[in-house]
Amino acid sequence: MFEGFDMSKMGAMMEELQSKAKKMEEEAKNITMTAKAGGGMVEVTANGGNEIIDITIDDSLLEDKSSMQILLISAVNDVLKMVEDNKKSQAMNNFGNIMGGMNSFGMK
Repeated sequence: MFEGFDMSKMGAMMEELQSKAKKMEEEAKNITMTAKAGGGMVEVTANGGNEIIDITIDDSLLEDKSSMQILLISAVNDVLKMVEDNKKSQAMNNFGNIMGGMNSFGMK
């Protein structure tokens, strides 16, 4: 499997991996995802960098603190899971692209 593998190219491959990972992190901040709870009474938007960037709460919840808290927790958890799932998907896609290029490093 590693027949003819050129170890001198390993450093370049690692630099490429680090560069792609950093680029992915920067691109992720441009992606936004929104989760809704309570039929849209609460909306939470996050970017791909796990930052909450917007919260919308229906006025009818302002007098029902308990319900608002439950819906906020639900929407925040949902949007953060969406961000994490997106990161995993992007990482797998990029890993596949990188591994597809292993033949250029002499792997068979």
